[in-house]
Amino acid sequence: MPSKTEKPYVLRVAEFIYLKMVEIKKQNPEINNIQAFEIFMTTKDYDIVSSGEFHDKWFVDLKNNNFIDKVTGKKINTETLRLLELQKNSMVKFLIKIPKLYYTKSHFPLEISQRAFDHLWRVCESYEMWCKETKQNRLIKLKL
Repeated sequence: MPSKTEKPYVLRVAEFIYLKMVEIKKQNPEINNIQAFEIFMTTKDYDIVSSGEFHDKWFVDLKNNNFIDKVTGKKINTETLRLLELQKNSMVKFLIKIPKLYYTKSHFPLEISQRAFDHLWRVCESYEMWCKETKQNRLIKLKL
């Protein structure tokens, strides 16, 4: 068994989001996970993911490096690139942001904001699930 477990490439953005959530909770220990997600949705990091910029930058880096990933040192094949492109498109679709319309007058999230929240939650859950499956429980901080 390898000494280091490699994350699937599709978890790269999940890990990015998850670690940002952990950072928010460390800075605000009194808040719960739901509040941390709501704060994250107002950050520049959210904008980077929701606009596709996170993936676009990664794709440019890969193209400039002959599709060798800087983290793993391995070449990423076209099928994996296709999956990452699909992931990017789903992030852009589900994390659409409408400024200043997050809540209705009744203080309930708009459906589009709720959809973004749900998508972020599932992405972070998938990261935790991978941590559990690879027996890296020390990486689980949010306990979703």
